Amino acid sequence: MPRTARKPSSHPRQARPARQARQAKAKRAAAEPKSNGERSALRPQWSGTLSFGLVSIPVDLYPATRPAHVALRMLAPDGTPVARRFHCPTDDVYVPSENLLRGYEYKPGEYVVITDEELEALEPDKSRDIDLRLFVPADSIDPMYFERSYFLTPSGDSTKAYHLLTAVMERGSRAGIATFIMRDREYLVAIFARAGVLTAEALRFQDELRDPAAVGVPSKTRVPNNLVAKLEQLFERHGRDRFEPRALVDEYTDALRELALRKAKKRIDLIEVDVSEQAAEGDEVETVDLMRLLKQSLRSSGGARSRTRH
Repeated sequence: MPRTARKPSSHPRQARPARQARQAKAKRAAAEPKSNGERSALRPQWSGTLSFGLVSIPVDLYPATRPAHVALRMLAPDGTPVARRFHCPTDDVYVPSENLLRGYEYKPGEYVVITDEELEALEPDKSRDIDLRLFVPADSIDPMYFERSYFLTPSGDSTKAYHLLTAVMERGSRAGIATFIMRDREYLVAIFARAGVLTAEALRFQDELRDPAAVGVPSKTRVPNNLVAKLEQLFERHGRDRFEPRALVDEYTDALRELALRKAKKRIDLIEVDVSEQAAEGDEVETVDLMRLLKQSLRSSGGARSRTRH
């Protein structure tokens, strides 16, 4: 039988934040790209100028990827979505967010506090420029440095300079190395030109990559030529002329989504919660005593079984 859980509201003051949260969610949904070919309303993540030398090109930056995983929400036994809280194990109390401090662990178990003012002083100077510093062969950048992909699109009415830069970079198979500031953080990016479009790959810094020896990769040894030849023949039999992205299918995510939708259609294990009672993210909500609810649930189910026997 489908289960329905509706929790009576004990916090009338949360009705307005919840309404605002639903309105904000509706606005975000309206801003998603349309699947029917209509012009996308997706907003750029950053806007500024791509510059090198005396050349300046207004550009917008959009994420080139989108999350495809299926998000599963943690629920209490009565079906209420639970909230995360910061817990102090020493005093066995929950710590309000306004009382939290940031600490850097400089040795095991010992921290130095870093204040908000100190963090602000370390922030890079604000800039709206992607500063192209140099150009390198596109295939000379190790893919291990790639962290996140973006599209760079021309901003404004004139696109001549954008397409000129794209054509020159494609013809020379060059990538531009640049830095820019986004959300108070400096990013290092490699800019590529592919099929008339500029893309930016956010790069990891050198100290973010591990040395292969640190994870136990053995040193290179000599391999017999006959074994190399046999393996090359195997590669040839399974070789393809080009890489096909359509072969990359997340079978687990697809199966999980199909499972959830199939159960919802058949109304199996459904839990309904009044969304008007859910506080907006960041608002104070009542802490749920999971152990108490679980014990109550077990007692009630045990009583039901005993009555059934008689």
